[in-house]
Amino acid sequence: MNIAILGCGRWASFHAWYQSKVLGNSTLVWGLDSPMYRDLSKTHKNEYLKLPKDVKFTSDLKVALDFADYVIISISAQAMPEFSANIAKLNPENKTFILCMKGVIDATGDRLTEVLSREVDKSNKIAIWVGPGHVQELVKGQPNIMLIDSRDPEITHDIIEKFKSKLIRFYHGDDLVGAEIGAAAKNVIGIIAGILDGANLTSLKGALMARGIYEVARLIVAMGGKTLTAYGISHLGDFQATLFSENSHNRSYGEKLYKGEREEHLAEGVATSKALELLAKKYKVEMPICHLCYQICYEGKDVDQGFHELFERDNVKEFRF
Repeated sequence: MNIAILGCGRWASFHAWYQSKVLGNSTLVWGLDSPMYRDLSKTHKNEYLKLPKDVKFTSDLKVALDFADYVIISISAQAMPEFSANIAKLNPENKTFILCMKGVIDATGDRLTEVLSREVDKSNKIAIWVGPGHVQELVKGQPNIMLIDSRDPEITHDIIEKFKSKLIRFYHGDDLVGAEIGAAAKNVIGIIAGILDGANLTSLKGALMARGIYEVARLIVAMGGKTLTAYGISHLGDFQATLFSENSHNRSYGEKLYKGEREEHLAEGVATSKALELLAKKYKVEMPICHLCYQICYEGKDVDQGFHELFERDNVKEFRF
């Protein structure tokens, strides 16, 4: 098969490595003509992995789209509206687009599949690939389990059958809304987990997981998804990689945030906290943990005061679905 990878960052380079080295597919990587792209295309390696020599590169988006049977997109989630419009200008048809990012548009609350599906021709198929894992571990041969989901079960099945391997076991998703929201929201919970680490309150991570999943599940249901999706691969299944791992950008961002070290490059969960704040208000869902993350990241809320206020909330039943 011909696979185009749109993006050249950490996860995009992993997908190029996986398609070429593990699955043996013809692989073409697209990237903006930038220092990162030029370095990767010249050396075939970055700090995470080394790509096979037969992986090809282009900075021409039309060339990448024309080449591909399957198009894997792995870019910044917040760049998706503009990027989708750029794709649409080239009028691709009968492609299978697989979104391998986790996020919700912070200005609108739109899911990434919603953004792309509004732009491209209806002959194209759109799916997501989400779930736990770190590039550093996968390229060493440490296996993991991930999720493929789309509106059409046949598309989901097709992708799984073509992309499965001994390294990655896939599950079939049947709740695109829930999987997208859950995958994005785990990064917000990850920031709070990092803040707990920074505050030496790691013992609260168990409660954070239980209550965080619950409020995300309530939002998913309000948006038309399924409760159990929050407890599956896309959200709970990704918690170890996000709430506990030293390789987690969101957890490490939260830890540094507590220590007063605000990084210029924001973790994915920052923008997602803004999107969830918007969605929680729209769907009238109470999300105190995600709301606290939003307050800390965007309103300068004092972290210790924020946790104190969470503990001062009224005592209620644990589950109120």
